[in-house]
Amino acid sequence: MKIGIIGYGKMGHAIERIATKRKHNVAWTVGADQAALLPTLLPAVDVAIEFTQPEAAYENVYTCLQHDTPVICGTTGWLANKAALEAYCLQQDGTFFYATNFSLAMQLFFKLNRLLATYINPDDFQITVEETHAPTKKDKPSGTALRIVEEITEPRKRQQEAPHSHTDSIPIISHRVPDSMGKHVVRYSSPLEDITMEHFTKSRDSLAQGVILVAEWLQGKKGVLTMDDFLER
Repeated sequence: MKIGIIGYGKMGHAIERIATKRKHNVAWTVGADQAALLPTLLPAVDVAIEFTQPEAAYENVYTCLQHDTPVICGTTGWLANKAALEAYCLQQDGTFFYATNFSLAMQLFFKLNRLLATYINPDDFQITVEETHAPTKKDKPSGTALRIVEEITEPRKRQQEAPHSHTDSIPIISHRVPDSMGKHVVRYSSPLEDITMEHFTKSRDSLAQGVILVAEWLQGKKGVLTMDDFLER
């Protein structure tokens, strides 16, 4: 594939490294402040990968869709505008893939957490979510932490549980620590027993590998796609 990388920070460098290792061609990289170049660069790539900042993500993804370039986005903290982009993608018959976390192990974490939430009575357990990232992480809490809470609350919503359920107010404890790659912890605690799930990212390469695997799978596909679509391939 010919790949364009929008956002050339630590994550962008990791994506470039994994893409090259897997024999793909990184045609270009642009920093978060060079988005104006995109219309001239997009025709040269098969897919654009966007990891920038919350204030830039919407316009970057919109520009990719406008120029018929499949786009993968991992920027968090801007999701209030995501529905508008999804509608535009469908209108354009484009390709838009979004995930809060591209680690395949983290996706297993989500599934296990969802399973626990299905079976555990929230009135019996106090549930807390804790996340740790580097200070450069602008959104707080992280998109991954919000996804974890969503995975817990969704089964209860489907069962039309009373709105005062404990799962409607799950606390998220956020830490910003220098050099942290990302850590997420879910605790289910009762007077009788505790269940703790923890995921710790040791290297950005685990995320970058997931991004490139998604990019390979995405070729020839249309529509609004997620990690659930990718995992069910």
